[in-house]
Amino acid sequence: MADQFDLVVVGGGPGGYVAAIRAAQLKMKVALVERENLGGICLNWGCIPTKALLRASEIHHLLHTLDAYGFAADNIRFDFQKVVKRSRAVAGQLSGGVKGLLKKNKVTVYDGHAKLAGSGKLAVTKDGKPVADLAAKNIILATGARARVLPGMEPDGKLIWSYREALVPDAMPKSLIVIGSGAIGSEFASFFLNMGAQVTLIEVMDRILPVEDTEISAFVGKAFAKQKMNVLTSAKIGKITKNGDSVTVSVEAGGKTQEITADRLISAVGIVGNVEDIGLEGTKVKVEHTHVLVDEMCRTGEPGVYAIGDLAGAPWLAHKASHEAIIAVEHMAGLHPHPLEALNVPGCTYCRPQVASVGLTEAKAKEAGHEVRVGRFPFIGNGKAIAMGEPEGLIKTVFDAKTGELLGAHMVGPEVTEMIQGYTIARTLETTEAELMHTVFPHPTVSEAMHEAVLDAYGRVIHI
Repeated sequence: MADQFDLVVVGGGPGGYVAAIRAAQLKMKVALVERENLGGICLNWGCIPTKALLRASEIHHLLHTLDAYGFAADNIRFDFQKVVKRSRAVAGQLSGGVKGLLKKNKVTVYDGHAKLAGSGKLAVTKDGKPVADLAAKNIILATGARARVLPGMEPDGKLIWSYREALVPDAMPKSLIVIGSGAIGSEFASFFLNMGAQVTLIEVMDRILPVEDTEISAFVGKAFAKQKMNVLTSAKIGKITKNGDSVTVSVEAGGKTQEITADRLISAVGIVGNVEDIGLEGTKVKVEHTHVLVDEMCRTGEPGVYAIGDLAGAPWLAHKASHEAIIAVEHMAGLHPHPLEALNVPGCTYCRPQVASVGLTEAKAKEAGHEVRVGRFPFIGNGKAIAMGEPEGLIKTVFDAKTGELLGAHMVGPEVTEMIQGYTIARTLETTEAELMHTVFPHPTVSEAMHEAVLDAYGRVIHI
């Protein structure tokens, strides 16, 4: 006999475990199946451990700029294995926290691999052996995604790394090549650079962080160059050669071909959805470009089957997965949730300088037919940023010139990942420039620059 539930969630990442908890709050009998670690890639191999590493690199950078603050320190050094160990401990603590939350909410957790086995049915196995047969009126697929692997760049655990190997290296490399300058690539490039490695960042597009506003990408590119990172854009990657303890990449960029050799190479060229071996064959679930197609309530084409998070496509962000989890669960409970507005999902990149954005870029706003008003405010005009010793940054706002709608906001600089939620709330509330201009921002704070960027769009900026 199959174990009966109101909902079975497949995958325990930030989409899956949030779905299970919300369903339990709504008095559903819930099961969750996870084949590896609770918390998924985000807590164990993504968002959280990378931020722990980046925090270490921020401290390393600060220790080497102490003179600007009137301090001095001699013989500054670090134990790289302790840096990595702390990152893993942070991930482990949070994964254990998820386990506790699921237990508190009386969610039944199965350790194993789940596969659809007929209408409303799932078979759970571990190492090929049966664990349980489950039955439920509703099923949420939250199996996530994995790193895209390109021919010639297959991770080997030694010379060529994916994000997993980059999180737990045996030793600090003296030199590194990173291919792909999205959030993952830029964060790893920034971490290793600030820990003292020579870093080359290679991007096939014409600019790094290509999904960001053009001005923000350019700002980060200049900042990386100032930090002595070798940045190559519009690059064509040729042969990759593994040497004894190094790797060489042939790259065509800027009208010339060069060979770059480094201790290690990180491949950060995107992700693919985990659609294999979960029983989609013979169902009405449709897959396109390795991602499951869903409607505005996260429903697939198969009755009673939902898909959320990275499995359901872009944007590939943990907070998007968590929000979709709430939508799916509340829909199946009959609560009529609002559909996700993708343009209201903020994106954050935790390199140095940090990058955060929400809504349309200036170019996308114009492409969509908007007449725009654009405001900009540099952090060099912000008292708190100067006092912090972090005056490099920019905030850019994009408004509809006719309606005053905040179409987008784009930020680069210290702690902008903590501030973007202000603009995100403004977009969610459909705030116009009038409400933003009449909002009182505290002084002295870096967030005052957000206010000034709004004022600048309407010719009312004060401090530049």
